[in-house]
Amino acid sequence: MSPVEPGAPPTRRRGAVALTAAVVLLAGCSGGTEPGGAVTGAGPARGPVDTAELPSDLTDQEPDWSGCPRPDARQGDDQPAPENLRDGTEWECATLTVPQDYDDPEGDTLSVAMIRARAGGDESDRIGSLLFNFGGPGGSGVVTLPAFSDDYASLHKRYDLVSFDPRGVGDSEGVVCLDDQELDAYFAADTAPDTAAGAEELLTRQADFAAACEDGAGDLLPHLTTADTARDMDLMRHVLGDSRLHYFGVSYGTQLGGVYAHLFPERVGRAVFDAVVDPTQDDEQSALGQARGFQLALRAYVEDCLSEDDCPLTGSPEEAEQQLADLLDGLAEEPMPTRDPERPLTRSLAWSGMAQALYSQDFWPYLSQGLADATDETDPDGSVLLFLGDAMNGRSSGGTYSTLQSSLTAIRCADSDSRYTADDVRDRLDTFEEASPVFGSGMAWALLGCTDWPVTGSEPHPDVSAEGSAEILLVGTTGDPATPYEGTARMREALGEGVAVEVTYEGEGHGAYTSGDRCVKRAVDEYLLDGMVPESGLTCG
Repeated sequence: MSPVEPGAPPTRRRGAVALTAAVVLLAGCSGGTEPGGAVTGAGPARGPVDTAELPSDLTDQEPDWSGCPRPDARQGDDQPAPENLRDGTEWECATLTVPQDYDDPEGDTLSVAMIRARAGGDESDRIGSLLFNFGGPGGSGVVTLPAFSDDYASLHKRYDLVSFDPRGVGDSEGVVCLDDQELDAYFAADTAPDTAAGAEELLTRQADFAAACEDGAGDLLPHLTTADTARDMDLMRHVLGDSRLHYFGVSYGTQLGGVYAHLFPERVGRAVFDAVVDPTQDDEQSALGQARGFQLALRAYVEDCLSEDDCPLTGSPEEAEQQLADLLDGLAEEPMPTRDPERPLTRSLAWSGMAQALYSQDFWPYLSQGLADATDETDPDGSVLLFLGDAMNGRSSGGTYSTLQSSLTAIRCADSDSRYTADDVRDRLDTFEEASPVFGSGMAWALLGCTDWPVTGSEPHPDVSAEGSAEILLVGTTGDPATPYEGTARMREALGEGVAVEVTYEGEGHGAYTSGDRCVKRAVDEYLLDGMVPESGLTCG
């Protein structure tokens, strides 16, 4: 599954970014109990690597900041070159050189793409750099930060706004496994098989994908862990000249921030985690939680839709959800024509499109439009749902794919040691379908995503315990489909006593800071700009 860019509405660029972050996490749900056939592994998480232990050519580097080009296909080439901020500040781009393997810091290196906008206020008021990660894993921060710049304008007064493409993503040697035509076929194929033969086809397709990734990026794959990206962030902090890391993580970015806090607690500055990942769950638990989360978001959409005169769904909420399930089942039997005669709407693409639209209420009208077109009895058309599904999968309007989904798979499979079999999925299928009649089966079968991966993975779930860290602000949304609200409290507990302060946003969507809620924005801004920590338990919305 992946993000969405409906039509070309005023929020198009913002939606593309949010969806990328969300989709990455969604697609990143895998799980398992059998180690299964991997030949090389990332190994257990290593301890912190102090900058003093790195070669001076890494610690003394001075990135060459210059104007930013238009994003390329690996980052998502539907986006233009970043425009200046509203106050006229120009975006600057550069690369950071990092060790490929932190156990061998004098060995091979990687280039990490970065972007920044220097602080817009008086130099005397500047706090430092504020580093963003918008999620995934697999989303390009170089593309996302400029697209969201209006939302973070208030923070630009005292911070350099900085983001990056994490290792293995976009222009940071992004993982490429299949070509564009092969990815068209890969994402269109059925991901929720109803027969033993279908399950075998799915396993074969996943194994072929894993082999192609090994061919394209084999030496890099063991070094794409979240812990290694956290170490990259610490080197970035040092090179940018900050004694502490000031950080804003969204979705998977909260997991990355938690791992950083675990490795470098004494270097945490002011940090915000929005749309908080539950760090205590293994892949199965995470996928099941998302199935419930998306079902909850779907019910909120359905009830809202049914209150409108032009809703394409009818009857009670339960009847409307059954209509969606029937639509998906029908597409499994016979794909629906779209405006592209070579790309009919399949069940998998429609499923991704529906999920994509649930990341934000801003996209509910496009879901309604897509469903109305698809259920037109005289001329059914799957084009809008296909467009949404393409966004989830990182496909541009020109037919090229970013590294979004390939990078996501590579990072989650390097992180997680869970590996499932088809029998494992069948044993859990009823539980997933009970959690979500619409999304459950697809999320259950997605547990096979790492089964034949050539890297064994590091551990069941990340360690984010961060005794000694500065206070971290956690913001959870009650209606979040991709990172269910319950994970916020679990992140607080996992970070350790006294480390985190929790804020609740009672609303829908994935991420609270960009929701438009003034209470959330005020709490976050006062913390990041003035160091005012809100009272834990603050509720907004």
